[in-house]
Amino acid sequence: MSLARVVEHATDRSWTADAVRRIEADGLRSADTHLLKVDLPAWAEAPRGVELYLKDESTHPTGSLKHRLARSLFLYALCNGWIRPDTTVIEASSGSTAVSEAYFAKLIGVPFVAVMVKGTSPRKTELIEAQGGMCHFVDSPSEIYSVAGQLEVELGGHFIDQFTMAERATDWRGNNNIAESVFAQMAREPHPVPEWIVVGAGTGGTSATFGRYLRYQQHDTRLAVVDVENSVFLPAYESGDGSIVSDGASRIEGIGRPRVEPSFVSQVIDAMIGVPDAASVAAARFLSHRLGRRVGGSTGTNFWGACTLLAEMVAAGRSGSVVTLLCDSGDRYDHTYFNDDWVNAQGLDLAPATEVLTEFFATGEWPNS
Repeated sequence: MSLARVVEHATDRSWTADAVRRIEADGLRSADTHLLKVDLPAWAEAPRGVELYLKDESTHPTGSLKHRLARSLFLYALCNGWIRPDTTVIEASSGSTAVSEAYFAKLIGVPFVAVMVKGTSPRKTELIEAQGGMCHFVDSPSEIYSVAGQLEVELGGHFIDQFTMAERATDWRGNNNIAESVFAQMAREPHPVPEWIVVGAGTGGTSATFGRYLRYQQHDTRLAVVDVENSVFLPAYESGDGSIVSDGASRIEGIGRPRVEPSFVSQVIDAMIGVPDAASVAAARFLSHRLGRRVGGSTGTNFWGACTLLAEMVAAGRSGSVVTLLCDSGDRYDHTYFNDDWVNAQGLDLAPATEVLTEFFATGEWPNS
């Protein structure tokens, strides 16, 4: 009689358990982010009755929406056994995700390398390095994936791959995801079930989480995703062709992508809105002035899309609420979106978009609405 053959690959489960505990403890120390109600003029009051809210993700410990994603990615990788005590974590990132991942890498004591395009906000690279991370620069956005994969092999590390893992690392059914948080905070508002949720595409993880959660909870809320110039999400959504690629880099960090990312689930999206870069920047500045503090370019894109939908509701005589995201602080973009020299060098004319927003806030009307 042959004896049973046992093959073991010993793992340090105690280290993994402690790493998970550290991340979970950090989450418990962090309060939920605020839901801000934007002050709209008198035209938004009854009988029209429309409201606009911003989920302020800039208050996370690392200052952006990506903090939630980074926490989920690290927990997912740890529980799959992909990160161990000697593992170098590698990411392909335009900035904010890498800042948050560097934070969690430092928290559990593993090295971190961010592969990013030259020209990424210097403030973001400083924040990554302040957390002990390293920045590896490439010339083209199309290179970040292959270079991250090469470093994974060379360093014997783990490419955490936000663009593939974002939609699967987050529990879209609940467990304190951003969608569940929004609906809990809206519970006692005049219109607790929003007419629209507006988010950017980015990795696709946030839109997938919202879209799935809305269906799972059987809400009537519709999901709108905003996209920017030199990004392929909108053309792919419109044509149904997921193979579309772009050679250009997005000027709005954190949103536009040169390829359709694996985490982008188009089937849960009810509408997409294309936003010109000049409108994103103008909207970021306009909203910053109204809030009394700066917001980033991706927040400007969200805000433009939300105002577009609010104007449609007003024109149609429909009451209700719209919720969008304040993704990060504009203080990270002193040298770009809030720098007139940079804006002029990019050939962006902010005046027309600023006039549209000024008119909308004065009257509730939008061009061609």
